[in-house]
Amino acid sequence: MNLEVRQTKDGSTTLFVPELNEHYHSVHGALQESLHVFIKMGLEATLERQTTVRLLEIGFGTGLNALLTLQHTLVSGATVVYDTLEKYPLSPEVVAQLQFDKFILNPELLDYVGPLHAAAWEQPTTITPRFTLRKLETDLEAFAPAPDSYDLIYFDAFAPEKQPHLWTDAIFQKMYDCLAPGGTLVTYCAKGSFKRSLKAAGFTVEALPGPPGKREMTRGVKPH
Repeated sequence: MNLEVRQTKDGSTTLFVPELNEHYHSVHGALQESLHVFIKMGLEATLERQTTVRLLEIGFGTGLNALLTLQHTLVSGATVVYDTLEKYPLSPEVVAQLQFDKFILNPELLDYVGPLHAAAWEQPTTITPRFTLRKLETDLEAFAPAPDSYDLIYFDAFAPEKQPHLWTDAIFQKMYDCLAPGGTLVTYCAKGSFKRSLKAAGFTVEALPGPPGKREMTRGVKPH
């Protein structure tokens, strides 16, 4: 897959995929999008009711969501067990071009960029005492999680119009089934067809204010 490094409006970097005509993150701000959609509306909301979170990310990508989640554990004292799917892992050369040091201002956090990307695939790696990472080199359709095995899902796949096979009723039924009661799915997407799929699976659907450049995002909650 051909990739081009692009700078977004908040100074953070993302990747552009010419074959899909799609960016990995919002061009209005990759960092702001991740902090708003996944950390604030997902992780922080989950930590209001528990201090240990079993987390599933759909799309490891540049590792930005994982890095920001790890950062939150450093300051909050929370513990996160972080599983992430990625069918197309980035090469070390591409990771270097992302220049995290230009927009991640915490020097301590920068020390974890290398370990996150260098962590072995298919097995848990202890990155810190409060953050364990397991990277799975697979696609979502082949992934078969156990029921009730996660508390939070970061659904960060490419947009529905780019990869419609990842936004089907069957996929969101799988996501619903692998969440524990009270578990949450968060995503940048706010399309009506997607929200109907969430509702069909059993989720309670919330339309929330979106990150910069986007009016809405979506959170789905599995009822207790």
